[in-house]
Amino acid sequence: MDLLKNITEATTEIFETMIMLDITVGDPLEENVSSFKCSVSGVIGLAGTCKGMLAVHAPDDVAKAITSSFLGMEVEEVNDDVTDAIGELSNMLAGNIKMVLDEAGKDVTLSIPSCIYGEEYSMDCVADAEWVVVPFTIDAGTFLVELQIKSA
Repeated sequence: MDLLKNITEATTEIFETMIMLDITVGDPLEENVSSFKCSVSGVIGLAGTCKGMLAVHAPDDVAKAITSSFLGMEVEEVNDDVTDAIGELSNMLAGNIKMVLDEAGKDVTLSIPSCIYGEEYSMDCVADAEWVVVPFTIDAGTFLVELQIKSA
């Protein structure tokens, strides 16, 4: 499975069709990011024949811009609308990845979205997993889409 291609195509399609923001894809990161400041992270767990997680990590200003465009209303602070929108973005991306895995003969179940936000937090995920972290840029700034996956 080409994780980079799947993440790039899914994120681009969702932003073009659902969020209506122009998006630029960056080069995948060389190292995983585990610490975040003044950010919002939407996380979906994967279980079954593959396990892992998909996450969207967005600085507060980027998360508010995504939410504003997604909901068609001005958002001035990180609130339930923002955490719901970033959680739903994660859910849509994970659904796309699940479809690709299902087509490859894998049986994967997705968790409900979880959202983490705050002034400073860190996340540790699946050990020894195949992973990719892709930066995407919109006018408000850059956010990351992360996929970690390991065959069970």
